[in-house]
Amino acid sequence: MTKQVLVVAAHPDDEILGLGGTIARHVAAGDRVTNVIIADQGTARYEDETINSVRQNAYEAAHRLGVDKVLFAGLADQKLDILPILEITQWIEKVVKDIQPQIIYTHHRGDMNRDHQIVQEATLTAARPYSTPYVERILCYETPSSTEWAGSYPEKQFIPNLYVDITPYLEKKLYAMSAYATELAPCPHPRSLEALRTRAIHWGSAIGAGAAEPFLLVREIQR
Repeated sequence: MTKQVLVVAAHPDDEILGLGGTIARHVAAGDRVTNVIIADQGTARYEDETINSVRQNAYEAAHRLGVDKVLFAGLADQKLDILPILEITQWIEKVVKDIQPQIIYTHHRGDMNRDHQIVQEATLTAARPYSTPYVERILCYETPSSTEWAGSYPEKQFIPNLYVDITPYLEKKLYAMSAYATELAPCPHPRSLEALRTRAIHWGSAIGAGAAEPFLLVREIQR
């Protein structure tokens, strides 16, 4: 049965870094995937000359994976914490009600990046069980260069309890990530293609697969 899948990301490229292979797997299974990007406007992360191109990069990356649609909230990077979180939550809530996804992916709450933390909180609030009875699963993904840099505090640790075998889709993930030319970094940076490949192989080794992506299952409802 076809599923509606919603991927909520704070910034362009987070969606590919965290679950590009899983997105490709959903598409191959016939699911319809919508990518939502909250903060794609300049300030700390984007130089003036890249602001206009970053959305095109997101569209191209989505096209390479077969994503159904990409939506942008148009908020400023690294300034989500000066907005009322209700404003962000209500925007996500409208998208959730429009799409009525069965599966939602969002950031891990322990990430070093404050935008990621806010987006995760807003997403969980927007997908409250009584408000969104159609949501069956909510999972948090890691974001290389943010999740692992948050510090060794117990409450911030990303401890996955669900893994997706992306062995047949690893090359598609890397191909999609290559659409974000301005976001890639040279090896051994976590946002290099080489490091992403190594990371996927590492997670695959944890479950006896060639490559995998890890998730923290927040909620699953079986009806």
